[in-house]
Amino acid sequence: MILNLTKRFVFLSIFFISTVASPSVIANEKDYKTIEWIQLLPKDDLDALLNPPEYLDDIADGSAQDTIENFDSSQFSNEHEKRYQQALNSMRVMTSFNNTKIRIPGFIVPLESVEGEDITEFFIVPYFGACLHLPPPPPNQIIYVEHKQGVELESLYDAFWFEGTLSIVTVENELGTSAYQLTLDSVSLYEEE
Repeated sequence: MILNLTKRFVFLSIFFISTVASPSVIANEKDYKTIEWIQLLPKDDLDALLNPPEYLDDIADGSAQDTIENFDSSQFSNEHEKRYQQALNSMRVMTSFNNTKIRIPGFIVPLESVEGEDITEFFIVPYFGACLHLPPPPPNQIIYVEHKQGVELESLYDAFWFEGTLSIVTVENELGTSAYQLTLDSVSLYEEE
């Protein structure tokens, strides 16, 4: 599961980026900078995630070895394996995005709602199912939002465009830890443009 979900994270993030946030998709260019999820990762973190250790191929999906706890407690034999584990837990951010008005596509992971309806606190993640399955994306691939007006969420499968000011703030929750926070100006269902 670790291998499958980690590969899923990388491939789904890249797929989502290439199909949703292509350079031809730019709205409100003068107000918000459209960014891709991988831009929030330091290059060496991305390189490490794209190159998982080979021994993960030998771990059977659902086996006793296939847990995040087992992976986190493993004694890694080389720098490549250590670097991969560090990338999975990376809090490293791209400071150039601090206090930047951005536009980014993503999915909502609800944290709080108003009487079970509109979502007032949530994570934005690059692919469906992130944080609901282990391992969650690295903190530098999770954006925290607190939005008092609430966001209507009909389905966890729905993708959205988010616009607002990105800042570097760490927020911990039982579903994950984010290294970024977005002060939300607007949210809309994703539609190809």
